[in-house]
Amino acid sequence: MRTTRIVIAAAAVLAIAIVAGEAAASFDSKEERLAQGTPPNRVSPHESVSGAVDGATLTITYGRPSMRGRDIFGALVPYGRVWCPGADEATTLDSDRPLLVGGALRVPPGPHTIWILPTGGVWTLVVSKEPSGFHTRYNEKADLGRIAMQKLTIDTPVERLTFAIDAVPSGGGRIAML
Repeated sequence: MRTTRIVIAAAAVLAIAIVAGEAAASFDSKEERLAQGTPPNRVSPHESVSGAVDGATLTITYGRPSMRGRDIFGALVPYGRVWCPGADEATTLDSDRPLLVGGALRVPPGPHTIWILPTGGVWTLVVSKEPSGFHTRYNEKADLGRIAMQKLTIDTPVERLTFAIDAVPSGGGRIAML
């Protein structure tokens, strides 16, 4: 069976914590929240992003929390504690084929929750065997594996958490979290 290679990049996660954020996005009314697809009791809209990498279809489903002028990493999200990159339900990575993440972590097809262990230095992606869950209920016993992430810094902050899935021309692909 063919395995799709994926590189996980925290493309701007560090930049979100370092660069001053834009003004917080806010909803003016219940009608605007519903138009955005967000239930009235949710502050963070929910989204799915999909992409094709070497014939595999990948989908990430997540809640999109906003910075709203807050310091995020090392403050709201403490270093040294596993964190779910999202809001409400745990963020999921679903694939219809096996994945090889970061050249070392084998992830079977199907949905898996994903988590991150941020530190002042290296950040680690944690892939869980659990197909769903709540974003504050991390279960270490369900870890499928862990892999170091590549961190990059961007010039402009991203107000809302955003994931992207991109194929790489030389083969494989990249998941970016901004």
